[in-house]
Amino acid sequence: MSLSSLLKRYPVLQGCEKELSSALDLLVTAYKSGNKLLVCGNGGSAADSEHLVAELMKGFLKRRPISSEQAAKLDVADKKDGMAIAQHLQGALAAISLASPTALTSAIANDVSYEMIFAQQVYGLGRPGDVLLGISTSGNSRNVSYAVIVAKALGLGTIVLTGRSGGALAPLADVSIKVPADEIAEIQELHLPVYHWLSTELEETFFAE
Repeated sequence: MSLSSLLKRYPVLQGCEKELSSALDLLVTAYKSGNKLLVCGNGGSAADSEHLVAELMKGFLKRRPISSEQAAKLDVADKKDGMAIAQHLQGALAAISLASPTALTSAIANDVSYEMIFAQQVYGLGRPGDVLLGISTSGNSRNVSYAVIVAKALGLGTIVLTGRSGGALAPLADVSIKVPADEIAEIQELHLPVYHWLSTELEETFFAE
């Protein structure tokens, strides 16, 4: 789905056109360099983090079969099940939801601070050239802000997805997508087409028919 198609379906997002394009460019550059995406958020935004990762790590709108070369390696690795595995594997764009590891996040919250649950993971997982996408409806989630600060220090690209105000997060990031809504539910309703569009465009770029 092209950006013009997205904006035709959601004209309210027209004011975000430049930022949407910049976010996609940042992600394409990262993936072309063999890097990954880290995503974080709280509550509904944590669910959005997991949702986005699910669209990237397997087929979204396409089947994404693996290459014949990769299938051959699986066949060599195991003559009994290698080809069966190859037939079910799908191409993936490396992405991790930092909201997902319950034991780790609860340990950081309990032993250090809840405000550090994402920053600690960025410090452990982030590598120069990776991208961090922080999602916050208010733009004022301190644990997301801390993660963005650590990401910048480590040389990651940074994108934030917020509501209209952008809060404290917007000035911190390389790209700030501030959807034009103020109520939590309305902001979340506009976040969905944004990351679905990003997922669609990334799939088109890396898994052409």
